[in-house]
Amino acid sequence: MVISLQAQVGGKSTYSFLNLNNSARIAALGSNIAFIQDQDLSLAVANPSFLTPEYDGQLSLSFVDYFSDINYGFASYSRDFNQIGTWAATMQFINYGRFSYANVSGDREGEFSGSELAATLGWGRQLTPLFTIGANLKMIYSGLEQYTSYGLAVDVAGTYFQEDKGLTASLIIKNAGLEIAKNYEGDKNSLPFEIQAGVSKALEHLPFRYSIILTHLENWQLRYNDPYDPVLRVDPITGEINERTAAAKAGDELLRHIVIGGELTPAKFLSLRVSYNYQRRQEMKIYDAKGMVGWSWGIGLQVSKFRFSYARSAFHAAGSPNYITISTNLNAW
Repeated sequence: MVISLQAQVGGKSTYSFLNLNNSARIAALGSNIAFIQDQDLSLAVANPSFLTPEYDGQLSLSFVDYFSDINYGFASYSRDFNQIGTWAATMQFINYGRFSYANVSGDREGEFSGSELAATLGWGRQLTPLFTIGANLKMIYSGLEQYTSYGLAVDVAGTYFQEDKGLTASLIIKNAGLEIAKNYEGDKNSLPFEIQAGVSKALEHLPFRYSIILTHLENWQLRYNDPYDPVLRVDPITGEINERTAAAKAGDELLRHIVIGGELTPAKFLSLRVSYNYQRRQEMKIYDAKGMVGWSWGIGLQVSKFRFSYARSAFHAAGSPNYITISTNLNAW
């Protein structure tokens, strides 16, 4: 007898760290990418079509205190080269901490570590006053104990930006590539390929910008039957398995592709951010203690020549990661 099981979309590819939220501002807006064009390099790292001459000289540093002793982040610098476009060099890392060796008897025989890196070269160019394009080339390294792997990936993106109306819309194809070499046996794995689209709009009479992000456009089927879902449990009287209606299933599937966020700017130096990720809540919640799982919030401060961002994202009742990003423009110095 063969039984087929389906759970979260994770675990089907290698180099999954490429999909982690690096920017505190992106994390506060609930996804692994944001669709806001306002010369923030931490956003352009994820969406290279944001890179325009205004990004010249920007430096951005980000650090995430993740679960357990795992941490990750990036360092990025951008430079404009007139006719050939704007470029950004980024080093992204994740450190999984220290682990103990143990033999079959459970006796410890030392320690080992694990980490992964991605060196990214991004390029963006403005084709018209309203439309820009961009691409990232990623060279990837994974080192877990004695096992190493190397890969290549590209992102391709296009952005429509209408500044006078505060409107930004983008489409991005992420992590198209392959694992090119490894020092252990087995088939080469695919990368976490994804297509995303999004739009953000600033309100005309209120210092507020909303954003709507559509995720996993390459894969409609994100939902799965959770055996712990009380709605789907066996009826104790009739013995029948409760089922959601077709409309409920379709609505659940649709909402798993949508992330909504908002950013309030009550003063030029201050931004308040909040978002809701329905898919994250459905996959990570505990039914008896849902809490704020799926919600994210953050704050942005402009102090002198520096831009600070901080965010927290509720992934699980067990805790929430902290995100810190600092940016500045070296030309201003």
